[in-house]
Amino acid sequence: MASLLLLTHFLCFTFTAIIPIFSPVSAEPAAKTYIFRVDSFSKPAIFPTHYHWYSSEFTEAVNILHVYDNVFHGFSASLSPSQAASILQHPSILAAFEDRRRQRHTTRSPQFLGLRNQKGLWSESDYGSDVIVGVLDTGIWPERRSFSDLNLGPVPTRWKGVCQTGDKFTAKNCNRKIIGARYFSKGHEAAPGFGGIGGGGINDTVEFKSPRDADGHGTHTASTAAGRHAFSANMSGYASGIAKGVAPKARLAVYKVCWKNSGCFDSDILAAFDFAVSDGVDVISISIGGGDGISSPYYLDPIAIGAYGAVSRGVFVSSSAGNDGPNGMSVTNLAPWLATVGAGTIDRNFPAEVILGDGRKLSGVSLYAGKPLRGKMYPIVYPGKSGVLSASLCMENSLDPHLVRGKIVICDRGSNPRVAKGMVVNKAGGVGMILANGVSNGEGLVGDAHLIPTCAVGANEGDAIKSYIASHPTASATINFHGTVIGVKPAPVVASFSGRGPNGLNPEILKPDLIAPGVNILAAWTDAVGPTGLDLDNRKAEFNILSGTSMACPHVSGAAALLKSAHPDWSPAAIRSAMMTTANRVDNRLQPMTDEATGKPATPYDYGAGHLNLDLALDPGLVYDLANEDYVSFLCAIEYDPKTIQVITKSPVDCPMKKPLPENLNYPSIAALFSTAAKGVSSKTFFRTVTNVGDTNVEYRVKIEAPKGVTVNVKPDKLVFSEKVRKLSYYVTITVDSKNLVLNDSGAVFGSLSWIDGKHVVRSPIVVTQMSPL
Repeated sequence: MASLLLLTHFLCFTFTAIIPIFSPVSAEPAAKTYIFRVDSFSKPAIFPTHYHWYSSEFTEAVNILHVYDNVFHGFSASLSPSQAASILQHPSILAAFEDRRRQRHTTRSPQFLGLRNQKGLWSESDYGSDVIVGVLDTGIWPERRSFSDLNLGPVPTRWKGVCQTGDKFTAKNCNRKIIGARYFSKGHEAAPGFGGIGGGGINDTVEFKSPRDADGHGTHTASTAAGRHAFSANMSGYASGIAKGVAPKARLAVYKVCWKNSGCFDSDILAAFDFAVSDGVDVISISIGGGDGISSPYYLDPIAIGAYGAVSRGVFVSSSAGNDGPNGMSVTNLAPWLATVGAGTIDRNFPAEVILGDGRKLSGVSLYAGKPLRGKMYPIVYPGKSGVLSASLCMENSLDPHLVRGKIVICDRGSNPRVAKGMVVNKAGGVGMILANGVSNGEGLVGDAHLIPTCAVGANEGDAIKSYIASHPTASATINFHGTVIGVKPAPVVASFSGRGPNGLNPEILKPDLIAPGVNILAAWTDAVGPTGLDLDNRKAEFNILSGTSMACPHVSGAAALLKSAHPDWSPAAIRSAMMTTANRVDNRLQPMTDEATGKPATPYDYGAGHLNLDLALDPGLVYDLANEDYVSFLCAIEYDPKTIQVITKSPVDCPMKKPLPENLNYPSIAALFSTAAKGVSSKTFFRTVTNVGDTNVEYRVKIEAPKGVTVNVKPDKLVFSEKVRKLSYYVTITVDSKNLVLNDSGAVFGSLSWIDGKHVVRSPIVVTQMSPL
């Protein structure tokens, strides 16, 4: 009875905001898409398939969009709220939630990860040959050289997918590199204001109803993860070099779930997960997130649910951490079975500079490739001086041509796309733009392929230019562009936009897990739009340079493909552990990594375990492994009841009488939460198990870097492995004294625990923080 009451409460909570009370004369609200989780064990034997059962049993669901059979049992349908409420009363329905729209988290990086041609992970894995990477994104532009199948062997026999044809996409667009492609548009087409009521379906003037990419994002992420190598690449002369993805011989399976100008819908994303697992992918790369700064509970998050179904079948899932940094608690995709990837810089930059009339030179970045200003000085103006916010942001139709004509215009970053601001300036008669960061972006800069001469500058430089204008009635400036510079120090630096911890759902699990290259990344691009993505940009580019955790995620996806190829028996958790415990915390100066937003040392809330280092991940020594039952135990620990857990796991579960502790999930990091109400000395003990994947007979000893004001004790302090002993466990006791504990600006203190055998350093970050009791 208690379980039933909890389930009823859960379902009522799910629908509280979406099923109103109707008066007899009120009109039925417009249909929406709902996703229903069904207890698959309830299907009567008389029905040959779940689809037949759903169609017969749930007569309200006359418009079923997707049926889910693999990672999730259930269906999505376009219904009125009253129809959805009626279906919800059926005893086989475990949960339901409204479809939600999500957004994309929008060369040299493989070498920067430690990959070399002659030895190491590339050679050990044969460049990821025969590992299948599924990319859930905006599709693919298959003609790019990055997707050539030259000298690739036959398609792996385990592949069960298809090459779905459609608008300007035929079976010939698949090959031994792009071995499968599908598109998912039913959720998009049913959504009010997009394809459904008030919308117009797929707009074939700007989109392709097929796996073909009209946006560019999917082509870019796919080639980052698994693009072929050994040919020259650049974007309008910038970032010249040899193009290569992280896993150049891996096979690609494309799942188009995102549509230009309208995002990606949960019902379509879940369908793509379902097919990807059934098709036989080994890795799933998903650079998509909520985009609203709010993380849903796992049982209401189709990305978390779909990813669990994939991971439970041995598929590694890499996700982006979101671009809402540097604000704290901005990291997204928080499920502990996901690899959550933040973004860092690489040692390549595209410098530009603003030269003021008084001779000062202020540094910035740009990918502008048009006619330069050639040192000519122009009047400079800041429209925001008037106090009108839209003018300061250079929003559409906000600029007075009399004010900006023939001048360089300062535009504040935010609200509208960075490159769109330049077009507003150009439309008003301006000759160039200085794009100034605000306080929230700090000194974090990304290059854009602007259509007018533009230099992006940090908040400090922006303030200096504005002060110069305010004190000089005849202020002037010019912009110089300096191409590509390699060997930049420091690098990596945590990108200012990268999503930050702590974990907003379960702070006992440190997120992000790690960071990877995500700033100014060169990769393949679509022919459907120019490099800015603007409708007015008619340029064609085989490659484009983009920034975002969207670009970091496929680096880890490609890395997982290489590790899976080199170690076919490793689980998704073991692969993630290998990346995390070998990650770098120092930059190319051998100094602690810094935060681009502040210039100060970064912390595990910024970079998780550190920056991906594949040279070491190939041979991590020890791994922290996890199985399905461990994740179920975690869900019990965070007080999900068995029926709620079944929404995620598909199968019924039983939680133990003694509630587990969430912090005892066998994660490669440790987060200790203490109550602010606790006075004096407090302790917490954590349990971890490591599996030896290195030399057979080996002894590891512990090394502790205790957080300031914290005592860390590990028992035993020595682990001895042999041919018969491959797994060993240990306890970590963390003790704090409230009188001596001084937390830093992020509300925590940080340290680490490492197991060392003389060859390997298996490091786990430690985070200690205080939280107010509920």
